[in-house]
This record gives sequence, C-alpha cells and structure tokens, in this order.
Amino acid sequence: MADGQHQLTIINRQKLVINGVLQVLNYDEEEILLETTMGLLTLKGKDFNISNLSLEAGNLEASGTVNNLSYSEGKGARGKGLLQRLLK
Repeated sequence: MADGQHQLTIINRQKLVINGVLQVLNYDEEEILLETTMGLLTLKGKDFNISNLSLEAGNLEASGTVNNLSYSEGKGARGKGLLQRLLK
C-alpha cells in the first residue's frame, strides 16, 4: 500500500484487517487504540486478539467482536504529542 494510505476491513464484525498503522498505543481485550496515517483510531468491543502486527509494513490483523470504532484528529495528527492528542 502506498505511503499515507489507510484501509480498514471488518469481516462479519469478527475479523479486522487494517493497513496504514503507525503505532499501537493501547491494546486489551476490550479496546485497541491505534495511530494511523489518518489519525487516531479507537476500536471497542470484546475478546480482541491481535494475530498479526507489522509496523514496518503498517499492517495489523485482529479478531474479536467489534461494537464501535471512531477516528479522532485528521491526517497529520502524528506531529502532535501523544498526551495532547489523547486529552483533546
């Protein structure tokens, strides 16, 4: 995938395939917080399990039940400090 591109695929609310991942900021069974090329992405649900992660390629694969997803900040969010982005 070209630099700066971001793609999110959810299959039957059970499988996630995400491209354009820059960093995993938080991860547990109920929430995954990612920094992507398009800003911060928060995934909420249950039984999350990251099965494949390659930050070099910017790819993440996970399973679990997705109940909610939301983006915050737009493209270019990476230039701000993590604390500033989370508290906004």
